[in-house]
Amino acid sequence: MEKIATRDAYGKALVKLGAKNKDIVVLDADLSKSTKTYEFYKEYPDRFFNMGIAEQNLMGTAAGLAAAGKIAFVSTFAIFATGRAFEQIRNSIAYPQLNVKIVASHAGLTVGGDGASHQAIVDLAVMRCLPNMTVLVPADAVETEKAVCAAAEYEGPVYIRLGRSKVPVLYTEEDAFVWGKASLLREGTDITLIACGIMVAESLRAAEELAEEGISARVLNMATLKPIDREAIVQAARETGAIVTAEEHSIIGGLGSAVAEVLVENEPVPMERVGVKDVFGESGEPDQLLKKYGLTAKDIKEAVYRVLRRREL
Repeated sequence: MEKIATRDAYGKALVKLGAKNKDIVVLDADLSKSTKTYEFYKEYPDRFFNMGIAEQNLMGTAAGLAAAGKIAFVSTFAIFATGRAFEQIRNSIAYPQLNVKIVASHAGLTVGGDGASHQAIVDLAVMRCLPNMTVLVPADAVETEKAVCAAAEYEGPVYIRLGRSKVPVLYTEEDAFVWGKASLLREGTDITLIACGIMVAESLRAAEELAEEGISARVLNMATLKPIDREAIVQAARETGAIVTAEEHSIIGGLGSAVAEVLVENEPVPMERVGVKDVFGESGEPDQLLKKYGLTAKDIKEAVYRVLRRREL
C-alpha cells in the first residue's frame, strides 16, 4: 500500500489554494521545510511570512491578518502551536472567531527520535475544549488535502492535526470529505471501531484480522473530532452494542473522551479506549513507540476482546 505523510499533502494543498485565492496567506515559525509550507513560499513568496521561533507572535500576527480579511494558514509543530501559543489562540483567534487555520505537524508519538518534549499527545484535548474551534484529524494524504481545502472555505478558526511519518493511503480522489461527518470504511455488526489519524489504518487492519476469527467489526474514521458526528456514534452503539476508540493521543480529552461523552448522554454501551495511557513518551523509532505504548492493531484487537466480554456479562 502506498504511503505518504499527511504533512506532504498539506504542502501540495497550499500551493493549489494559493493559485485559486489571493487572500490566502501562510505563516510559519522557522520550520517551513518540516511543515511543508516551504512549497507555498516557493510559489508565492509575497504571501508567506516566516515569523521565526516566536509562536505567540505567529498566532497574533495571523489573527491580525485574518481581521484584515485574509485567510491565514499557520503552521509549526503541534507541541508548540497548542502549548506555547495557547493563550494567543484562545484570546486572539478562538474568542473573536477569526478566520485562522492552525495546521500543526509532527503530532503524536510518531515524531519519534525527538522524544517527549516534542510529542504532542494532548493537543486534541487542548483544542477541543476551546469554544468556536473546529478540530480535524485526517487519516491519510488524500483526506488531508480535501480537509485543508474545506478549511479554506469554512469561515472561522480550525485546528488540523498532521504527522511526520508516512502513512497508508486509504482514500481515492473520488471519495468525498464531508465536514463534521464520520466516514464508514468497513461495515460490521458485532462491534464498532472509531479511529482518527494514523489509527484508522490500524483499525482497518484489526478489523480484517478479527473477521478471520468470526468477529464483524465496523470501522468509522472520525476525521472531524469537533463538531463530532453524534448521529454516527449513537447509530453504531445501537446497531453493534460495543465501541472501541483508537487515537495517537492521550486517552484523556481526545477522541475516546469525545465518543464517551456522546455515549453516556445518548446510548451507553461497553467501550474501551486505545491510546496513550496518561504518560509521556520517549525517543524511539515510530513503530517501536506505537508498539510500546499500545497503539497497534494487536492492541485494538485486545480491546475488542475485553469489551465483548464485558457486553456478555
